[in-house]
Parts: sequence; C-alpha cells; structure tokens
Amino acid sequence: MLHKVVLTVIAAAALLMAQPRPSLMEEVGRANLPSQKLGINDLVAVSVYDAPELTRTVRVEPDGTIHLPLLKRGVVAQGTLPGQLEGSIAEALKNEQILIEPIVKVTVVEYHSRPIAVMGAVHKPVTFQSVGAVTLLDALARAEGLTNDAGIEILVTRNGELHRVPVKQLLKDADPAVNFALHGGEEIRIPEAGKIFVVGNVKKPGSFSVRDPADNSVLKAVALSEGLTSFAAKQAYVYRRDANGVKQEIPIELEKIMARKAPDIALEADDLLYIPDNKGRRNAMTAIDRISSFGASTASGLLIWRR
Repeated sequence: MLHKVVLTVIAAAALLMAQPRPSLMEEVGRANLPSQKLGINDLVAVSVYDAPELTRTVRVEPDGTIHLPLLKRGVVAQGTLPGQLEGSIAEALKNEQILIEPIVKVTVVEYHSRPIAVMGAVHKPVTFQSVGAVTLLDALARAEGLTNDAGIEILVTRNGELHRVPVKQLLKDADPAVNFALHGGEEIRIPEAGKIFVVGNVKKPGSFSVRDPADNSVLKAVALSEGLTSFAAKQAYVYRRDANGVKQEIPIELEKIMARKAPDIALEADDLLYIPDNKGRRNAMTAIDRISSFGASTASGLLIWRR
C-alpha cells in the first residue's frame, strides 16, 4: 500500500514538472495596462524571447527614446503604441546584427506622461494618470465630487483651449455631449460660487452662495437670513463695486419690497446687503418696556425710590 502511495506522489510531481511554465514575457504581460501612445517618463517592460540580457523594464527618457543593452542608439518610444515600439526594437536588433529574428514584447508598467489635474471646489483635489477610457465624470469622481461652494461651471483646459461646462448640464441633465473623454494633459478647475453678504437687522447674518445669478434678490437674501428682526429699518442699502472697483451705495426701499408695493431688487455676486437699525422704533420699544416694568413693579407693591 505504501509503495502505491509513493508511486502516486512521484507521478503527480512528474506531471507538474512536465507542464510548461509561463515565459517571462507572459508573466510581464499579465500586468499590462491599456495600450496608449507612450510619452516621456512612462515605464515599459521589454521582453526579448531567448535573450534574458535584453529583458528588462526601462523608462522613456527626456529625448523620447529608450535604451537597451547592446544597442548603440536609443529607440524612439514617444508617440508610439506598445505594438509599434515592439517592431522598432526588433528592427534595431536586426540592423545591428544582434539577433536574426528577434521576438519582442512590450508592455506598459506605468504611465507618467498623461496627468489629469482636478482642483478647486472639490472634496479631494487630485492629479492622476489617464489610463484607459477616462471621462470628465470619472475625473470628478476621483476628486470625490463637488463641494457645496462649487459654482455653476466646470472649466476644462486642454490643448491650450478653455471649455466651459455647465454643472447642471453635466450632473443633473446627464448630457453626454459635455462628458468629455480625457486623454491626459487636461486641467479641470471648479471655481467657487460667488457670494452675497447680509448684515444688520436679520436673524442670521452671513454669506450665501450665488449659484444662479438670475435668481438672487433682496427678498431671497432676507429669506436666507431667516427674516428681519423687529428693529429693522424701512430702508436698506446695497454696497457694490463698479467696474473700476469704486464702492457704490444703492438705497433700497425695504419696507415697500416686503409689502409687495415695490419690485424686488436683483443682487449680484459680492454684493453686501445692509439692513440698518430703526432707532426710533427701538427707542419707543425700550420706553414701552420700561413703562411696563414700572407698572408691574407698582402693582406688586415693590417700588424702589432712588435719588
């Protein structure tokens, strides 16, 4: 019985040894990235069948070539596909009489020549390499999406040209026409939305993002500020800088707008809406409070005389 077990183990080992082992070219090829034109600083693996001294990883040099042992001159790699580079290397090996019929395999290990930068109002500004099919939505996903301060446009710079992509058209309308295919070298910027500022007699002073320039007004600013306080003046002011940077003061008939007796006033990005204090009303309310307190004290029999 033991003799049969030993024979079985030996047979299994012999079978495993008899199976062809993957070549070095096959092992390197398993990690190959999608074929795209090569650029400076990309890393490629070159395998030459039956020539281990020529099998290695090399980086595309600043002059756009790669250099292999035994070859006197570099082989042009920049702007070529891996398959084209295979032919160039094989031809160089034959021309310099190093090998008669070389079999060459080129695979891409790392791309470094196809950066895409995403910056601005995103959760995670990032620069990554364009590998395979990459779209504008893919790039925004890499940056973990837009922040709440993002404006209404995405600025895409490529090949020296600036493209303006409306956020609504890309994200809400899902228009494929603006979901650009990216190939590397693009810069994607998402500017922050402009802001309007509300100060004075409102319940929640602060700054508020302007996402739709056509939908910002005094009424909306008051609503975003959670309404007026009881001491708000009848007239407010908008402070705005003109094209020369000079500050302008624009009076606003706030009480009439709130009563729908005057049209609402449009606001622009960087406007400051100031709602002053109605001093007369505040003084009157203060006097009424004092009289009420005095009456309450007298009724309770607590009256303190002071000189």
